[in-house]
Amino acid sequence: MTGWSAPAVSPPSLRARLGLIAALAALVVVALGVLYADDSRPGIVDARILTASDGAGGPWRSFALATDFLGEPVGAATLIAVVVTGCLLLRHPRAAVLVVVGAGVSVGTATLLKSLVGRTIHGGNLSYPSGHTAFATALALVMALLATGRLGLGRTAGTSLVLAAALVAGAVMGWAQVSLGAHYPTDVLGGWCTALAVVPVAAWLVDRTADRLLSRTAEAVREGHH
Repeated sequence: MTGWSAPAVSPPSLRARLGLIAALAALVVVALGVLYADDSRPGIVDARILTASDGAGGPWRSFALATDFLGEPVGAATLIAVVVTGCLLLRHPRAAVLVVVGAGVSVGTATLLKSLVGRTIHGGNLSYPSGHTAFATALALVMALLATGRLGLGRTAGTSLVLAAALVAGAVMGWAQVSLGAHYPTDVLGGWCTALAVVPVAAWLVDRTADRLLSRTAEAVREGHH
């Protein structure tokens, strides 16, 4: 049971800030969902971004396709397996659980929202929010939270690392999705915010469950000694 007593995947010093970020992100997801419900055209912001970008050509298209693959079932499963294995080798089962739960719930939430919002692209493909972007952002958030705990980073440094990781991962996957024409830019923003809303809550729940498990085990051990 020693692994479960590893540093929290939701560092106490970050919980208030992450909770606020999660709440704001959820508001953005809902607002964009309402704004683009049952729509099939790019919004004003989408149109401006799409006009400014020419998509991905040449080697950049290959990079975009490779990035996109990491969000597909086979690529995503491979990434999760690698990260979970790394967490277990570091004897951090809480992080391993969060990888699966955080990524899974983020993608699941994005999938559910797609059906509820009903925004489409290219003749009927549900697009809001981007599940690929939600997955990449969620995985980056989990890894950043793990690094924050293991390095003992303070509130400012930890928050900066978590947000930077989420921004980089979301921007790279989001760029790939927009460049390949799979999503509108606001779909990508919705996917990014979906992960920001889900992962902090998932991390808190994993810690709470692990702490309860440790407490019950300790009580059982004490009773066994009497």
